Amino acid sequence: MAFPSCARLLPSSPSTLTLVRARAGAVAFLAPTPSPSAAPRSSRNLALFCSSSTPAPQAAVEETKQPAPGGDEKTEPTVEELAGLLDIRVGRVVKAWRHPEADTLYVEEVDVGEAEPRTICSGLVNFLPIEELQDSSVVVLANLKPRNMRGIKSNGMLMAASDASHENVELLTPPEGSVPGERVWFGSEEEKDRQLDPASPNQVQKKKIWESVQPHLKTMDNCIAVLGEQPMRTSAGPVFCKSLHGARVS
Repeated sequence: MAFPSCARLLPSSPSTLTLVRARAGAVAFLAPTPSPSAAPRSSRNLALFCSSSTPAPQAAVEETKQPAPGGDEKTEPTVEELAGLLDIRVGRVVKAWRHPEADTLYVEEVDVGEAEPRTICSGLVNFLPIEELQDSSVVVLANLKPRNMRGIKSNGMLMAASDASHENVELLTPPEGSVPGERVWFGSEEEKDRQLDPASPNQVQKKKIWESVQPHLKTMDNCIAVLGEQPMRTSAGPVFCKSLHGARVS
Protein backbone atom coordinates (compact mmCIF):
# COMPACT_ATOMS: atom_id res chain seq x y z
CA MET A 1 0.00 0.00 0.00
CA ALA A 2 1.41 3.36 -0.98
CA PHE A 3 1.07 6.41 1.26
CA PRO A 4 1.10 9.79 -0.39
CA SER A 5 3.64 11.03 2.13
CA CYS A 6 7.24 12.03 1.78
CA ALA A 7 10.35 12.50 3.89
CA ARG A 8 13.63 14.23 3.14
CA LEU A 9 16.71 13.99 5.33
CA LEU A 10 19.77 16.11 5.27
CA PRO A 11 23.08 14.29 5.02
CA SER A 12 23.63 14.40 8.77
CA SER A 13 20.32 12.63 9.47
CA PRO A 14 20.30 8.96 10.45
CA SER A 15 19.66 6.56 7.65
CA THR A 16 16.72 4.80 9.28
CA LEU A 17 13.19 6.21 9.12
CA THR A 18 10.51 5.42 11.65
CA LEU A 19 6.82 5.09 10.64
CA VAL A 20 4.54 6.75 13.19
CA ARG A 21 0.90 7.81 13.38
CA ALA A 22 0.70 11.40 14.46
CA ARG A 23 -3.11 11.37 14.75
CA ALA A 24 -6.09 9.52 13.40
CA GLY A 25 -6.03 9.50 9.63
CA ALA A 26 -2.43 10.89 9.38
CA VAL A 27 0.68 8.94 8.50
CA ALA A 28 4.19 10.48 8.59
CA PHE A 29 7.78 9.39 8.33
CA LEU A 30 10.16 10.83 10.92
CA ALA A 31 13.79 10.38 11.67
CA PRO A 32 14.48 8.32 14.83
CA THR A 33 15.25 10.14 18.04
CA PRO A 34 19.03 10.67 18.31
CA SER A 35 20.92 9.15 21.20
CA PRO A 36 22.03 11.42 24.05
CA SER A 37 25.59 11.29 22.79
CA ALA A 38 24.66 12.62 19.44
CA ALA A 39 25.69 16.18 18.75
CA PRO A 40 22.98 18.80 18.83
CA ARG A 41 21.35 19.15 15.46
CA SER A 42 20.75 22.46 13.91
CA SER A 43 17.57 23.42 12.22
CA ARG A 44 19.29 22.48 8.95
CA ASN A 45 19.55 18.87 10.12
CA LEU A 46 15.88 18.46 10.95
CA ALA A 47 13.94 15.93 8.93
CA LEU A 48 11.36 17.41 6.70
CA PHE A 49 8.20 15.47 6.15
CA CYS A 50 4.75 15.86 4.57
CA SER A 51 1.55 13.92 4.78
CA SER A 52 -1.75 13.76 2.90
CA SER A 53 -3.75 13.15 6.05
CA THR A 54 -7.24 14.60 6.13
CA PRO A 55 -8.43 16.29 9.31
CA ALA A 56 -11.08 14.34 11.19
CA PRO A 57 -14.52 15.57 10.16
CA GLN A 58 -16.14 17.87 12.65
CA ALA A 59 -19.40 16.80 14.14
CA ALA A 60 -22.36 18.21 12.23
CA VAL A 61 -23.98 21.06 14.05
CA GLU A 62 -27.65 20.34 14.43
CA GLU A 63 -29.79 23.24 13.40
CA THR A 64 -32.23 24.30 16.01
CA LYS A 65 -35.63 25.40 14.74
CA GLN A 66 -36.35 28.82 16.06
CA PRO A 67 -39.75 29.16 17.67
CA ALA A 68 -42.25 31.51 16.12
CA PRO A 69 -42.34 35.02 17.59
CA GLY A 70 -44.21 35.03 20.87
CA GLY A 71 -43.46 31.34 21.45
CA ASP A 72 -46.57 30.11 19.60
CA GLU A 73 -46.09 27.58 16.81
CA LYS A 74 -48.49 27.58 13.86
CA THR A 75 -50.88 24.62 13.87
CA GLU A 76 -52.97 23.32 11.01
CA PRO A 77 -56.74 23.79 11.44
CA THR A 78 -58.77 20.66 12.10
CA VAL A 79 -61.37 19.35 9.68
CA GLU A 80 -64.07 20.50 12.12
CA GLU A 81 -62.64 24.03 12.11
CA LEU A 82 -62.49 24.07 8.33
CA ALA A 83 -66.07 22.82 8.11
CA GLY A 84 -67.09 25.73 10.34
CA LEU A 85 -65.84 28.09 7.61
CA LEU A 86 -68.31 26.71 5.08
CA ASP A 87 -71.56 28.62 4.64
CA ILE A 88 -74.04 25.74 4.42
CA ARG A 89 -77.64 26.90 4.50
CA VAL A 90 -81.20 25.67 4.37
CA GLY A 91 -82.76 26.44 1.01
CA ARG A 92 -86.06 26.06 -0.79
CA VAL A 93 -86.30 25.54 -4.55
CA VAL A 94 -88.65 28.22 -5.87
CA LYS A 95 -88.40 27.20 -9.51
CA ALA A 96 -86.54 24.56 -11.55
CA TRP A 97 -86.11 23.94 -15.30
CA ARG A 98 -83.84 22.12 -17.72
CA HIS A 99 -80.70 23.96 -18.82
CA PRO A 100 -81.26 24.95 -22.45
CA GLU A 101 -77.62 24.25 -23.41
CA ALA A 102 -76.73 21.23 -21.25
CA ASP A 103 -78.65 17.95 -21.24
CA THR A 104 -77.51 16.87 -17.77
CA LEU A 105 -78.14 20.13 -15.91
CA TYR A 106 -81.10 21.61 -14.11
CA VAL A 107 -81.28 25.30 -13.33
CA GLU A 108 -82.91 26.26 -10.02
CA GLU A 109 -83.87 29.45 -8.30
CA VAL A 110 -83.28 28.79 -4.59
CA ASP A 111 -84.38 30.85 -1.61
CA VAL A 112 -81.46 30.93 0.86
CA GLY A 113 -82.75 33.78 3.01
CA GLU A 114 -81.40 36.59 0.84
CA ALA A 115 -83.24 39.44 -0.88
CA GLU A 116 -83.35 37.49 -4.16
CA PRO A 117 -83.27 33.75 -4.89
CA ARG A 118 -79.93 32.37 -6.04
CA THR A 119 -79.50 30.77 -9.43
CA ILE A 120 -77.84 27.37 -9.12
CA CYS A 121 -77.05 24.76 -11.77
CA SER A 122 -77.08 21.09 -10.72
CA GLY A 123 -76.09 17.96 -12.65
CA LEU A 124 -79.09 15.98 -11.45
CA VAL A 125 -81.07 15.33 -14.64
CA ASN A 126 -80.02 11.67 -14.78
CA PHE A 127 -80.86 11.07 -11.11
CA LEU A 128 -83.95 13.07 -10.13
CA PRO A 129 -87.20 13.92 -11.93
CA ILE A 130 -87.76 17.65 -12.03
CA GLU A 131 -90.95 17.21 -9.99
CA GLU A 132 -88.86 16.24 -6.98
CA LEU A 133 -86.98 19.52 -7.19
CA GLN A 134 -89.95 21.86 -7.45
CA ASP A 135 -90.70 23.51 -4.10
CA SER A 136 -88.40 21.10 -2.23
CA SER A 137 -86.32 21.87 0.86
CA VAL A 138 -82.62 21.52 0.14
CA VAL A 139 -79.18 22.09 1.66
CA VAL A 140 -77.00 24.64 -0.16
CA LEU A 141 -73.26 25.23 0.00
CA ALA A 142 -73.44 29.00 -0.41
CA ASN A 143 -69.87 30.34 -0.27
CA LEU A 144 -68.40 28.82 -3.41
CA LYS A 145 -67.17 31.14 -6.14
CA PRO A 146 -69.76 31.58 -8.92
CA ARG A 147 -69.17 29.37 -11.97
CA ASN A 148 -70.27 29.88 -15.53
CA MET A 149 -72.03 26.67 -16.57
CA ARG A 150 -72.80 26.72 -20.27
CA GLY A 151 -73.77 30.35 -20.28
CA ILE A 152 -75.56 30.49 -16.90
CA LYS A 153 -73.76 31.68 -13.77
CA SER A 154 -74.24 29.18 -10.92
CA ASN A 155 -73.97 30.68 -7.45
CA GLY A 156 -73.81 27.75 -5.04
CA MET A 157 -74.30 23.98 -4.92
CA LEU A 158 -77.13 21.70 -3.86
CA MET A 159 -75.66 19.07 -1.51
CA ALA A 160 -76.49 15.42 -2.17
CA ALA A 161 -75.57 11.89 -1.16
CA SER A 162 -74.42 9.28 -3.68
CA ASP A 163 -73.47 5.62 -3.54
CA ALA A 164 -70.00 4.32 -4.40
CA SER A 165 -70.85 3.73 -8.06
CA HIS A 166 -72.54 7.14 -8.34
CA GLU A 167 -75.56 5.45 -9.91
CA ASN A 168 -77.92 6.59 -7.17
CA VAL A 169 -78.05 10.20 -5.98
CA GLU A 170 -80.37 11.77 -3.40
CA LEU A 171 -80.56 15.37 -2.23
CA LEU A 172 -79.81 16.12 1.40
CA THR A 173 -83.00 17.21 3.15
CA PRO A 174 -83.29 19.52 6.16
CA PRO A 175 -85.83 18.39 8.75
CA GLU A 176 -89.37 19.74 8.66
CA GLY A 177 -89.60 23.18 10.24
CA SER A 178 -86.17 24.33 9.00
CA VAL A 179 -86.22 27.93 7.77
CA PRO A 180 -84.62 28.98 4.46
CA GLY A 181 -81.44 30.91 5.13
CA GLU A 182 -80.65 29.21 8.46
CA ARG A 183 -77.03 28.17 8.67
CA VAL A 184 -76.33 24.46 9.03
CA TRP A 185 -73.64 23.21 11.44
CA PHE A 186 -72.04 19.99 12.68
CA GLY A 187 -72.22 18.62 16.22
CA SER A 188 -74.58 19.08 19.15
CA GLU A 189 -77.38 21.60 19.50
CA GLU A 190 -75.22 23.66 21.88
CA GLU A 191 -72.58 24.18 19.19
CA LYS A 192 -74.91 26.34 17.10
CA ASP A 193 -73.84 29.44 19.04
CA ARG A 194 -70.15 28.60 18.61
CA GLN A 195 -70.13 28.71 14.82
CA LEU A 196 -67.31 30.59 13.12
CA ASP A 197 -67.99 33.32 10.62
CA PRO A 198 -67.99 31.78 7.13
CA ALA A 199 -65.00 32.29 4.88
CA SER A 200 -65.33 34.35 1.72
CA PRO A 201 -65.71 32.51 -1.60
CA ASN A 202 -62.16 33.57 -2.50
CA GLN A 203 -60.80 32.06 0.73
CA VAL A 204 -62.75 28.83 0.21
CA GLN A 205 -61.19 28.48 -3.22
CA LYS A 206 -57.66 29.62 -2.34
CA LYS A 207 -57.33 27.51 0.80
CA LYS A 208 -59.20 24.53 -0.75
CA ILE A 209 -61.52 24.40 2.25
CA TRP A 210 -64.28 22.43 0.56
CA GLU A 211 -61.78 19.94 -0.90
CA SER A 212 -60.36 19.37 2.61
CA VAL A 213 -63.78 18.84 4.23
CA GLN A 214 -65.68 16.88 1.57
CA PRO A 215 -63.86 13.51 1.98
CA HIS A 216 -65.02 13.43 5.63
CA LEU A 217 -68.72 13.81 4.82
CA LYS A 218 -70.97 10.76 4.60
CA THR A 219 -74.31 9.34 5.67
CA MET A 220 -74.74 6.91 8.55
CA ASP A 221 -76.83 3.74 8.64
CA ASN A 222 -79.84 5.86 9.60
CA CYS A 223 -79.19 8.10 6.51
CA ILE A 224 -78.24 11.12 8.66
CA ALA A 225 -75.44 13.22 7.15
CA VAL A 226 -72.34 13.54 9.31
CA LEU A 227 -68.86 15.02 9.37
CA GLY A 228 -66.82 12.19 10.86
CA GLU A 229 -69.23 11.33 13.65
CA GLN A 230 -70.72 14.81 14.08
CA PRO A 231 -74.27 15.12 12.67
CA MET A 232 -75.16 17.87 10.23
CA ARG A 233 -78.09 19.77 11.73
CA THR A 234 -80.41 22.72 11.77
CA SER A 235 -82.41 24.07 14.71
CA ALA A 236 -85.15 21.58 13.77
CA GLY A 237 -82.89 18.51 13.89
CA PRO A 238 -80.41 16.45 11.82
CA VAL A 239 -80.09 16.66 8.04
CA PHE A 240 -80.69 13.40 6.17
CA CYS A 241 -81.22 11.77 2.77
CA LYS A 242 -84.08 9.53 1.74
CA SER A 243 -82.52 6.05 1.70
CA LEU A 244 -78.76 6.00 1.04
CA HIS A 245 -76.62 4.95 3.99
CA GLY A 246 -72.84 4.82 4.04
CA ALA A 247 -72.93 7.21 1.08
CA ARG A 248 -70.53 10.01 0.24
CA VAL A 249 -71.81 13.57 0.46
CA SER A 250 -70.91 16.28 -2.03
